[in-house]
Amino acid sequence: MPTHPDARPLSESLREYGRGIAGGLLFSFPLLYTMEVWWAGFIASPLQLMLVIGFTFVLLLGYNRYAGMHPEASWKDVLVDSVEELGLGFVLAFAMMLMLRRIEFGAMSAIEIMGKVIIEAMVMSIGISIGTAQLGVQDSSESEEAKKTQELESKRQSGLVSLTVLGLCGSIVVGGNVAPTEEVLVIGLEAHPGHILAMALVSIVLCALILFYANSQDSNKKSSRVNFYTVAGQTCICYLIALGASALLLWFFGRLEDVSFWTGFSQCIALSILSALGSSAGRLLIK
Repeated sequence: MPTHPDARPLSESLREYGRGIAGGLLFSFPLLYTMEVWWAGFIASPLQLMLVIGFTFVLLLGYNRYAGMHPEASWKDVLVDSVEELGLGFVLAFAMMLMLRRIEFGAMSAIEIMGKVIIEAMVMSIGISIGTAQLGVQDSSESEEAKKTQELESKRQSGLVSLTVLGLCGSIVVGGNVAPTEEVLVIGLEAHPGHILAMALVSIVLCALILFYANSQDSNKKSSRVNFYTVAGQTCICYLIALGASALLLWFFGRLEDVSFWTGFSQCIALSILSALGSSAGRLLIK
């Protein structure tokens, strides 16, 4: 949310909250209808729930700092907006789970209700942040001030830290919709080494193609050529981020427990196809 509610008209604030809610639902609806996610909220320990809240809040800070807000926004603005998005995520997740009858007072303990709401709220909070920034009306002004702002945004989104933050957000949002399901485990159990190698190569090629396109768009604006070394370096970074995000998601949803190293590794590679798409497309879709 680019500006504080008290610094803008009520109608504009309501529009921004509406965009945030639309984004939250857009990215989290698959998880709202996934039984494994409900179960994960039930069995997650308090420490795991605290960790996922902290991790999500850090992602929100990073996204709002490098993509969600104007370049001149202060860290105080970033902090306030991140807290707003996290709070709205909790409210929206609770309302949706209550509507879908995944929460029943009296029949469920407070711990189970909190677990379900927290798990759903985390992805919803990221979606709210992305939706608020991406579903707004883009400023088409050609003024010197608008051009200067666009240049500053392009510069801050081209660094290693911003690439990592956007890549991690994209990996979590895209890969998180599949990580809790049994299908990833089935693929990991049944895949042979040749299949795993093919999945890894396809993931890397997809990363390279998307990043090449993204860099081509930037080069066209600057009337310069694509730097293939830059694309190769970004591809390596994005794929490593995708693998790390895949392992983190699978660990959180209990998919790495009581399985062999090969099965766990195979699951990470299988999930990394989706996570790599999110990681590499982060610059295009959520910037």
